[in-house]
Amino acid sequence: MTDAEKPIDLVPLAGSERPESPGLKARAAIDPATPVEATLVLRRREPLPDEALSSPMNRAQFAKTYGASDDDLNLVTTTMESLGLTVLAADAAERRVRVRGAASAMSRIFGTDLDQATAESRTRGTYEHRHRTGGLSIPAALDGVVTAVLGLDDRPQARALFRVALPRAVTTSYTPLELGAIYRFPPETDGSGQTIAIIELGGGFVQQDLDTYFSGLGITGPKVTAVGVDGGANAPGSDPNGADGEVMLDIEVAGALAPGAEIVVYFAPNTDAGFVDAVSAAAHATPTPAAISISWGQSEDAWTAQARTAFDEALADAAALGATTTVAAGDDGSTDRAADGKPHVDFPASSPHALACGGTRLAADASTGTVQSETVWNNGSGGGATGGGVSATFPQPSWQSRVGVPAGADGTDAGGSANGPSGRGVPDVAGVADPQTGYRVRVDGKDVVIGGTSAVSPLWAALVARIVQSTGKPLGLLQPALYDSISAGQVATGFRDITTGDNGAFQAGPGWDPCTGLGVPDGTALLAAL
Repeated sequence: MTDAEKPIDLVPLAGSERPESPGLKARAAIDPATPVEATLVLRRREPLPDEALSSPMNRAQFAKTYGASDDDLNLVTTTMESLGLTVLAADAAERRVRVRGAASAMSRIFGTDLDQATAESRTRGTYEHRHRTGGLSIPAALDGVVTAVLGLDDRPQARALFRVALPRAVTTSYTPLELGAIYRFPPETDGSGQTIAIIELGGGFVQQDLDTYFSGLGITGPKVTAVGVDGGANAPGSDPNGADGEVMLDIEVAGALAPGAEIVVYFAPNTDAGFVDAVSAAAHATPTPAAISISWGQSEDAWTAQARTAFDEALADAAALGATTTVAAGDDGSTDRAADGKPHVDFPASSPHALACGGTRLAADASTGTVQSETVWNNGSGGGATGGGVSATFPQPSWQSRVGVPAGADGTDAGGSANGPSGRGVPDVAGVADPQTGYRVRVDGKDVVIGGTSAVSPLWAALVARIVQSTGKPLGLLQPALYDSISAGQVATGFRDITTGDNGAFQAGPGWDPCTGLGVPDGTALLAAL
């Protein structure tokens, strides 16, 4: 009997169950020799307490207490190698082991069948991907040590949350610099000495476009560096409506509002493994970024439980190391484009370790910074609206307990109880996102107007970088400070409340609401409060 034929003692991996791909058209057995890569996530040495998220530590301290133990890391790597897999990378602080092997070996070791599938969606058209259904297993020796196995199924995990405006629909538009004045970003700050990390799952940027854009604003742009994760790379195309639109929007908004910062763009495949690995790489980078901006997401129930948990833990790592992660809350209203038409929230925005960013419609005098009106972004069916609502997965954080988060869609909390507190409320904050009052940017040699909560995430990341520059200390998990001492109906210090409009199932009102959170920033007042 060959090694490949010897039975492996396997145990089920909790939370790994995968449904069939939406829009699946065909599937066939994969070539057994096809190389497949996967990411294994390991348990922590010790649980990460909430107090660590607001008192950032350095990477060495973090790894010693909250990373993977040397024994666990060694056990996983030697087990994988003994089963014929190649260990590509292993990192104790990030608790990740990256492996590669033939499809036949990966299927055998992780107790699944891998197929080559063809699926179709309205946004991607017809596409092919590696596919699995059901749960995974792991070698019994790793039971309790490995908490997630990601990347065996490489279906697209997220979508970019931006919308290119039709020229005839634009009523007004703004440069990021004009928005910095409207939202009163702290003067005498530009993000100098700080790093902003941006996560991208496709597309790319062209430096010449960036140079042209920033010079047109009359500023010197930031240094922008591309980092590849899991084979991802800066790969610009020629379609502003594609992923390039997301990449350029993120860089140009963050770069214009924090031109003194260094911007590092992490490119990864659009898979659960690629997304988690990119965030983990950014969180554990040296130097630690002041902010990590994420403008990609998917309805939280479109993730496996293991992937959601691994991602949430990576965001917790970021906060413990001092980074504030800003995340777009979604562009499809309270349903988040879910087929059942019921309220859903977008993930990773629904993570309590993410600063979830909702969207508004803004009418303002750009020359003076005077706001005539600002309301919830909602352009009706098919026209886009800010995401927001109540998580069905994550319990309500203690810092959100007094602001009046409503019950979830089914009237229960995230644990299914009708008597417990509601789930995590989304979003936390907001900014202009309506493409009809959107951002003037440059993509693939074309000047366009783009909106979506995608734009709000880099706007807030830039504000965080400028606040960190001014205070000289990282912010980490920002929400406990933002929500401090406020109750339902009260306006938080450093915010301008948005009280008009809805996103479908939820209505804006005084104080926090599931459309625009605490409101839009008054950056100067927020700096003073922090």
